[in-house]
Amino acid sequence: MSAEEKSLNFIEQIIEDDLKNGLSSDKLRFRFPPEPNGYLHIGHASAICLNFGLGIDYKAPVNLRFDDTNPSKEEQEFVDAIKKDVEWLGFKWDKECYASDYFQQLYDWAVELIKKDKAYVDSQSSEDMAIQKGTPTSPGTDSPFRTRTIEENLDLFTRMKNGEFDKGTHVLRAKISMKANNMLMRDPIIYRIMHAHHHRTGNDWCIYPMYDWAHGESDYLEQISHSFCTLEFLPHRELYDWFLNQIYDETKVRPKQREFARRNLSHTVVSKRKLLQLVEEKHVTAWDDPRMSTISGMRRRGITATAIRNFANTIGIAKRTNLIDVSLLDFCIREDLNKIAPRVMAVLNPIKLVITNYPEGKEEWLTAENNPEEEVMTYREVPFSKELYIEREDFQEEAHKKFFRLTLGTEVRLKNAYIIKGESVVKDAEGNITEIHCTYDVDSKSGSGTEASNRKVKGVIHWVSIPHAVEAEVRLYDRLFTHENPDGNKEVDFKEYINPESLKVITGYVEPSLQTAKELDHFQFQRLGYFCVDRDSTAEKLVFNKTVGLRDTWAKVSEQ
Repeated sequence: MSAEEKSLNFIEQIIEDDLKNGLSSDKLRFRFPPEPNGYLHIGHASAICLNFGLGIDYKAPVNLRFDDTNPSKEEQEFVDAIKKDVEWLGFKWDKECYASDYFQQLYDWAVELIKKDKAYVDSQSSEDMAIQKGTPTSPGTDSPFRTRTIEENLDLFTRMKNGEFDKGTHVLRAKISMKANNMLMRDPIIYRIMHAHHHRTGNDWCIYPMYDWAHGESDYLEQISHSFCTLEFLPHRELYDWFLNQIYDETKVRPKQREFARRNLSHTVVSKRKLLQLVEEKHVTAWDDPRMSTISGMRRRGITATAIRNFANTIGIAKRTNLIDVSLLDFCIREDLNKIAPRVMAVLNPIKLVITNYPEGKEEWLTAENNPEEEVMTYREVPFSKELYIEREDFQEEAHKKFFRLTLGTEVRLKNAYIIKGESVVKDAEGNITEIHCTYDVDSKSGSGTEASNRKVKGVIHWVSIPHAVEAEVRLYDRLFTHENPDGNKEVDFKEYINPESLKVITGYVEPSLQTAKELDHFQFQRLGYFCVDRDSTAEKLVFNKTVGLRDTWAKVSEQ
């Protein structure tokens, strides 16, 4: 890649500068380092696209490395889900790695730190440790255990490893400076005791490395050239480099940590802790609930991998955190689905329409195009009969001049079929319309080439033949939160902004061609929006999820 080929972002410029300063291009290696304590979300998708995109652009390998240093929160379920999500997004990793692969080496290096008097075992309580660490404006004070001898530290650390002590009894800390301006440099914890079963190493270990210790050293062991993370890790960079200084061999690649800003999405939360809360408190059905910002939830909703990749490329990366309007994601979804989703007819708020002059018992199979965006047009046959369902909103008994759908005394075209004219209605005892009666122009069949078929009418509406209609459960999803930044105000519980209208379940009717639709098949329900088949769907009961409407109809909710 060169600056002449494309405009470089600041991350690419860092790489280009390193290449110009002597880093060999065959030494480039990137990584995506998720913690397997939950499902990946849209924020992770951006990081995945960044790291794997760099791998593609620079023809460099990218590792998938699981930061599995906290067994109390990590599960194999999450490992499997993360791998599925990365693959589904269209990326392939070079090596599948785990921080746990390096537990022995990390331990051995910690022992070396103790021998060099650069680490010590601290036996304070966590409360006392927090007090002696000081504040951002006042220096910390040395732990009373900071002067332990090397021999005593080695003995205690070995016994910690051997499981002789309870959780919280001791920790291993780096001996840096309790007066450092960066509080992360004030003798940070390297190891803590945890008697917990690890999903890969079982009960082999009862001490586990802290993230800051494992992260940079794992990058070094894998010879990662550039370790990209979000801005909250900027203060950690100094510690990342200090730890590397203790082990670095000049004959090897030294990893470089650099940071980019989170791109938060409006009407969404992306904190794994808060997403877990939504699941555990049953505000949603599961991690893959289509209202969730998880990649698995978005996939189930019908959002495509292409749309997510295009979204990530569109928003790019930046040095400052900002809030991206979710309507931009919706735009990317529509743009992709418009190209690939077959057009079908479905009626979600049905009212019966009877064509009074259509022969009793007659049915026709009419030709309909599948997708006008296809390079080579394909078609399907849809059944037509005397009795149809149309959308209740497509009829008004008395309408204003700008209502171009069906009214009494006016004509509209039934999509792919005939021109009809509203004649009368049937009402129940409460005055509600239960049936619309109309007549059709026999010679106006779409595509027939007759003079009548070429007549122009102002409205076109969709329909489903009642004798052939397939009943379906339709789940209408909307934004999970009414506020554009639900976790932006720390004084307000983000759950206060949960949208009570985020899911409506209705019964609709679809054309029979959808009877054989499979999970995650995408469709445009004409004039209604994009939908996909949910995993709950069966041959006996079709279930569709609304992915996105045909246009952005969301009105901004004012802040209360």
